[in-house]
Amino acid sequence: MTTQPPATYRPLTIATGMRAAAGRTPGKVALREGNRTLDYARLVERMNRVSTLVTDGLGLRPGDNAAILSPNCLEYVEVVAGASCAGIAVATLNPRLVAREIQYICDDCGARALFVHASLEELARATELDGVERVIVFGDEYEALLAASTPAEPPPLPEWSPFSIPYTSGTTGQPKGVVLPHRSRVLTFYGMASEYGCYGPDDRYLATAPLFHGAGFAFAVGALYFGGYCEIMPSFEPEQVIAKLAAEALGGTFLVPTHFHAIFALEKPVLDRYRGFDGLSAIVSNAAPLAQATKEQIVAYFGEGILHETYGSTEAGIVTNLRPVDQLTKQRCVGQPFIATHVRLLDKAGEEVAPGEVGELYSRSPYTYNGYWGKPDETAACFRGDWFSAGDMATKDEDGFVYLVDRKKDMVISGGINVYPREIEEILFHHPSVADAAVVGVPNEKWGEELKGFVVLKSGAAPDEGSLEAFCRENLAPYKVPKSFEFTPALPRNAAGKVLKRELRKA
Repeated sequence: MTTQPPATYRPLTIATGMRAAAGRTPGKVALREGNRTLDYARLVERMNRVSTLVTDGLGLRPGDNAAILSPNCLEYVEVVAGASCAGIAVATLNPRLVAREIQYICDDCGARALFVHASLEELARATELDGVERVIVFGDEYEALLAASTPAEPPPLPEWSPFSIPYTSGTTGQPKGVVLPHRSRVLTFYGMASEYGCYGPDDRYLATAPLFHGAGFAFAVGALYFGGYCEIMPSFEPEQVIAKLAAEALGGTFLVPTHFHAIFALEKPVLDRYRGFDGLSAIVSNAAPLAQATKEQIVAYFGEGILHETYGSTEAGIVTNLRPVDQLTKQRCVGQPFIATHVRLLDKAGEEVAPGEVGELYSRSPYTYNGYWGKPDETAACFRGDWFSAGDMATKDEDGFVYLVDRKKDMVISGGINVYPREIEEILFHHPSVADAAVVGVPNEKWGEELKGFVVLKSGAAPDEGSLEAFCRENLAPYKVPKSFEFTPALPRNAAGKVLKRELRKA
């Protein structure tokens, strides 16, 4: 039996809240980037012009895709929101990609138009983009096209329609396009407003993470959905971030672990200069595990009652959150299931594991993606029924709090024993000379694999493999102690801050 929606039904889109804010407070500044601003009335007008541009101007139709190649800027939000409300999903490309990678993604999703920041025009035009019919550069060309487009609100579309297609980093193979529907992100916004308390119309948000990344876009646009203020930074500058948080009454921000490492690498006089974050109510950490030692630094510097550690994925959205009150009591924990989310830890047979036992983490919520673009088999491999897994292993305690153990693919099997590198990395982070660390498995003729640690030292520290080994032996079972260490200036990471362990294994 087919059930028709009631006459009062209005589909959710990521622009719904921004349109309401434009009606309520049209002259309020919505977005700032440097010296440029957009108030809500102007933002919605430009979004509507983008909707007309992609359909009437470029000839795209609902179900077609476009792409954007740009660092953070005002145009980013209006292009993704405006095009997607016309039924055109936008593939969000990492601006640090090379020509081959840009070509692969545009070909893979069949992008018919590419919006490009002026700083990347030369790269875009030098790339073989056989399927792209038009490259539009932000600046005079883009503004002229907008001016010639009618600012008409497009007709409603199903809320499960895709609004963006961020691509995975390709750490385990070719990048995959993650098809995100309007509905999943709008409901995520409501969950964020409930959980973090910094997304009301009177709140001011600082967006530092790349907008091309699923989480970076969600945490920034969530502020706009509820009629708040959002300042987007074109790039992350650690001193500039803490200066803004201290001086500009900004209530929330989203940072990844590498951001915190950069902040705490600043000289002590610089850190002391900006102490006092009276307006700050929430810092959300996501995208990669946050070491317990780093959590302690964050709480000591920014204050108690502020830090949230959120676990999730582009595919599943936010899965768990560790609230500020639990940061120092629930050690190495990522919290409890997020709003409207169910979590299960399953063994290989699909049975729920007991508290304290390791299982693969599966979640079910209204925030889940539609699937990988053009890859039904890869999509199906991530599910047990309607339960999704990103391939992370975890345990639960008796209170239902979740503790990530490691990525399933990063588990090391040495002499038949399963070893989870994250536990070892947590210990290394507590060594007084260690600024960053990663542990991987490398081939060993006798044991199959052995553990190797890659270490970034703090400024002024001297390489001392013996000290690291002794420190590990004091805190870990012998079979968990790395057999060797390599000192490196930096660990390879993707834009979300995740360590590229495949690159370390190659090295």
